[in-house]
Amino acid sequence: MLSIDCRVPLEKVELIGNDLGLPQDFKKPLIFKYPEYFSIKDINGRTYLYLESWDSSLAVTALEERFAREGMLRSAGGQKKIRIMKDGNYLGPFAFRTCYAAGFRPNNSYLEELQKWQKMEFPSPYLDGRRFEVADPKTRKRVVAVLHELLSLTMEKRMVSAKLDAFHSEYRLPLLLCLIKHHSTFYIINKGARSTVFLKEAYDGTRLVDKCPILMFNDKFVALSGRNDISHATI
Repeated sequence: MLSIDCRVPLEKVELIGNDLGLPQDFKKPLIFKYPEYFSIKDINGRTYLYLESWDSSLAVTALEERFAREGMLRSAGGQKKIRIMKDGNYLGPFAFRTCYAAGFRPNNSYLEELQKWQKMEFPSPYLDGRRFEVADPKTRKRVVAVLHELLSLTMEKRMVSAKLDAFHSEYRLPLLLCLIKHHSTFYIINKGARSTVFLKEAYDGTRLVDKCPILMFNDKFVALSGRNDISHATI
């Protein structure tokens, strides 16, 4: 649903299958079992996974879900005025949660620019990106939102940059330079020639805050072997 033309080369889906928590042979239990939703087509010698049925109820970003959840909590608590915090965090449907490296102290100029960024609206990542002007600041923010959404869909809220690069044309993902600019939202770890992009808000230090059922099961299974602590990622 994030991709242009609602299709992705099948080998690219297989490339990130483990990141998404897909079964090893997902074609039979998922694609072929639900022909009303998915299909596989060969185009110019390349096999693509197609989305056959669009469900608008699923075209909701993690940002929108968080705003709906936290907005309702604040409303229940009687807090009506929404404001930018000193760290740049802001409760809104277009705002990214900011997390800084230890020792980083944003100055007033930085926070002023961040405030404009946080309040700026942008088109949904689930809309066709070709409809928007590349130079438009709202479009540039949307590109960051696409990466935020893609990482939010992974089990560990992270992905190696080589896998992200593979989806550059389908999702129109930002370059690494863009990620460095938005260091309060994303974190990049380089180990040799390999780099991994993390969604910062998903982690409390090195701990993944919300684990999916598969990771929770893995933790319990490994704990039975006698290990007391499992770290899926290191930031």
